Amino acid sequence: MPGSSHTLDRLDVRFDDEHLVSNGGLLLTATLAQHLGLKELFDSAIDLGSAPGRANVGHKAMTVIHSLLAGGDCIDDANALRAGSTEQVLGHELRAPSTLGTFLRSFTFGHARQLDRVSRDLLARAWAAGAGPGDDAFTIDLDSTICETYGFVGVHGNPQVSGRAFKLSRSAAFTLSRTSEGREIPHSGSLLR
Repeated sequence: MPGSSHTLDRLDVRFDDEHLVSNGGLLLTATLAQHLGLKELFDSAIDLGSAPGRANVGHKAMTVIHSLLAGGDCIDDANALRAGSTEQVLGHELRAPSTLGTFLRSFTFGHARQLDRVSRDLLARAWAAGAGPGDDAFTIDLDSTICETYGFVGVHGNPQVSGRAFKLSRSAAFTLSRTSEGREIPHSGSLLR
């Protein structure tokens, strides 16, 4: 993560208008992304080969991320970020919705591992910067949905209820808990490589 005198830390935000837009909170996520080098992670980890959307992966990925954080739910909503001086505030170049569409269509199932690497390296950088739990254990609820299952009938004729919660520790060993049974099944694995 190269240093620069043009970091978002030097930005001073003043609210002098009662009619400001609601997306001012993007500055915090942009600052965090810049400190963790997220754009550079995308640039180094994602290789789209000869696909039409292969150029400037980091800028395109950051545009999609910031559009989603601003409440965008379709590619065209990324256009809202191109208003005013948003590009200067976010600290990266913004791309047009048509460019983002070409970029997203360039991904195949085979790129999932490259995106996993970005996620893994980003988490490792965040923990190294002090965002981790320290030596304390913590829980990440990967699927907080508890659903009824059908087929075998549970106790007293009631449908069975199942769910899973994963507990991770700093050493990246984890245990699988089955909430329907109340017991833990130990399982080791390395999540951060």
